[in-house]
This record gives sequence, C-alpha cells and structure tokens, in this order.
Amino acid sequence: MSNSSSISHFLLLALADTRQLQLLHFCLLLGISLAALLANGLIISAVACGHHLHTPMFFFLLNLALSDLGSICTTVPKAMHNSLWDTRNISYTACAAQVFLIIFFPGAEFCLLTIMCYDRYVSICKPLHYGTLLGSRACAHMAAAAWASAFLNALLETANTFSLPLCHGNALGQFFCEIPPILKLSCSNSYLRELGLIVFSLCLAFGCFVFIVFSYVQIFRAVLRIPSEQGRHKAFSTCLPHLAVVSLFISTASFTYLKPPSMSSPSLDLSVSVLYSMVPPALNPLIYSLRNQELKAALRKMMTVSFQKG
Repeated sequence: MSNSSSISHFLLLALADTRQLQLLHFCLLLGISLAALLANGLIISAVACGHHLHTPMFFFLLNLALSDLGSICTTVPKAMHNSLWDTRNISYTACAAQVFLIIFFPGAEFCLLTIMCYDRYVSICKPLHYGTLLGSRACAHMAAAAWASAFLNALLETANTFSLPLCHGNALGQFFCEIPPILKLSCSNSYLRELGLIVFSLCLAFGCFVFIVFSYVQIFRAVLRIPSEQGRHKAFSTCLPHLAVVSLFISTASFTYLKPPSMSSPSLDLSVSVLYSMVPPALNPLIYSLRNQELKAALRKMMTVSFQKG
C-alpha cells in the first residue's frame, strides 16, 4: 500500500501498444497541435493588430483563442512526448499542474462563451444600450471575472484532490491527469469533499447553460421579428459561429462526463478524451473565421502585408 506522500510520479495510459501506432499518434497529435496553434495565433494577431476589430465581440474572441491555446498546450505536449519516447511517466508536480490547467482553461472558456452570448443578446435585443452595457471597462471587468472565477475553481479543485491520501497505486486510466482517475486511487472517504466541489462546479456550469439557452430564445425571437431578410441573415451570421462553438464544447464535455457506465470502455474513453480535449481548440478558430467576414478580411490583409514584407 502507498499513500500520496510516497508517490513521486503517476503512470499515464498509453495511447498505443505498438511502436508504429505510437509514432502515428505522435504525428496526429503534432498535426492537431500545430493546426490549433496556427489558427488561434492568427486570430489573436488579427484582433490585436486590426484596430477596426477592437470591439467587444472580437475582444472576447481573442480571450477565447487564448483559452484554446492553453487547453491544447496542457495535454498534447506530454502525450506527444510519451508517444515519441515510449514512456508513461508524469511527475507528481506535473500531474498536479496538468489537473489545475485542465480545469482552468475549459472553465474560463465556458465563462467566456457565456459572456459572448450576453454580447450577442445585447447587440440584437438591446442595440441602443450596447455602448453603455458593453463599454471597454465593462468588457475588461467581465473578462477578468471569467479568468478569475476559473482560476479560483481550478485552485480549489486541485488542492482538494491532491490533499486526498492515495493508496491504490499510481496508474491512471487516462492519457493525461484529470480528477476522476485520481479519485479512483483514493483510499479515504474524504473524496466526498471532492464530489461536492464537482457538483458545485456542475451547478455553475448548468447555470451558464441555462443563461445561454434563455438568451438564444430571446435572440431568435428578436431576429424573427426583423422585417428584412438581409437584416435577419446578418443577425444570424453573427450568432451561428458562437452557437456552433457552444454546441461543440457542451456536447463533447457532456458526453465525456455524463455517459452511462455501461458505455464505458478503455478505447471509447480514450477516443472521447481526445475528442473533448483537442477537437474544440482546433475547430473553434475555423468556425469563427469561416463565418465572420470582418475577421477573414483582417486575416487576408495581415497575411498580404506579411508576404509583401517578406
């Protein structure tokens, strides 16, 4: 029997058993991570450099891209390292840091998506009050609140998880460190505290979800009252990217944590983990850049200037 004080490292789940598949997974992870880094980096650069994009919607989009970069950099580099060097080890400290960041960045992303929904609601349902309700100071305060609340939640969850005594070995049934596999190693009833924190976090997430649904009901009612077809199309075009990103985020996370135990299997759990930890950060920039004409124009202009300078 061992306890948490004697554990110096954890063993992560291997992505593959054969060397050929390990190298294939390394190449796939490298491709996904490079695509996510490039796409989110382009959005951050375009919004930061394009003065006409210094609006609330693009300010929150920049913050969303930062959270996506953080998410992809939390899990992928270690998984790539393990696949390339055929190892499963992760140190106790690195595991704790990974748990913190895995809670922090998705938490911030969901808060930012909720705020972006409020931005769309005010823009369409209360356009005359947009400048008052979403001034630069108000946007900065909302973004700071999103990051701060995610930081506090991640800190509490991580500190509580790693205060539990662990006596069921150090092998995690996941290719990165997250709370459920660590709780399975606990030999103390104090894990109920952790479950309480998880339930609290889920309640907050559900509150954000209800707010998003309610806001979109009001948005669609307002859009359908717009007399011109062009006006309706313009309003829908600003909402659909956000709605697609929200749906992708919620569906992958919900399937991961709410699927029935009868559906659980190592291969399915691994596939779903890859789905919710890597796919949203890589697809979010694509969804926004394809649907937003201003952003596409800014990206084209930035790339044209870069080529001319080169």
